[in-house]
Amino acid sequence: MRSIWNGTVSFGLVSIPVKLYSATEDRKLDLDMLDSADNARIRYKRVNETTGEEVAWKDIVKGFKNDDGNYIVLTDEDFEQANVKKNRTIEIESFIEASDVADVLFKKPYYLEPQKEGGKSYNLLRDALKKTKKLGVATFVMRQKENLCLIGVYENALVLHVIRFSDEIRKPSDLKLPNTKVTKKEVDMALSLIENYTEKFDFDKFKDVYNDQLMKIIKSKKSGKKTKATKYESKPTPAKDLMAQLKASLDKKKSKKAS
Repeated sequence: MRSIWNGTVSFGLVSIPVKLYSATEDRKLDLDMLDSADNARIRYKRVNETTGEEVAWKDIVKGFKNDDGNYIVLTDEDFEQANVKKNRTIEIESFIEASDVADVLFKKPYYLEPQKEGGKSYNLLRDALKKTKKLGVATFVMRQKENLCLIGVYENALVLHVIRFSDEIRKPSDLKLPNTKVTKKEVDMALSLIENYTEKFDFDKFKDVYNDQLMKIIKSKKSGKKTKATKYESKPTPAKDLMAQLKASLDKKKSKKAS
């Protein structure tokens, strides 16, 4: 793995030099965009909108547009100076219970690896978080953006979860949610169904099969075979059939367990 950020994790007066690695990888197939007329590959170019000429990456800078329409150009040094400490330090400001964080806040996980002379303090923080079952709350800057994050433990490694700031979450009150009442019998039946479907989470049980199925289609097309399209239609359960469908689902699950 290649590190994407180097710096320090600090809590109190303890500093741990670390490297940051992405904890996930993209499993999407590498597909190119083509012109449907001749299957020629489509390429994007960075073009100067005044001259129409292509611009090399080395000649591209970032700028902030003023009210007068003119740009203030920012250099790499400007981004560094905006907050030197946060560009180099993940400072844990507090610790919270894991149950206090809503799942909707989580964005992306990263692994933290100790650098030279940081091993003992790394293990100290890891073991303390394990024992207390708490998460450290911190902020830091990466790729010219401030991130709010939580630091916890996953399989003996410190893991940093980038989470969303509160103003990045849309309010669910904007949704058109139904106010239809459900009966106690229906709720009890749903609770029974949930109880019968409850099991210990097995991470390895769930596989991404979409890419494998897509590859089968690609191989069929390569050999000149045409894959027969299958149809699937999901119909909403009418309110009057809700109880019957719950009962049928429960019976189906119970018979599976019995077999």
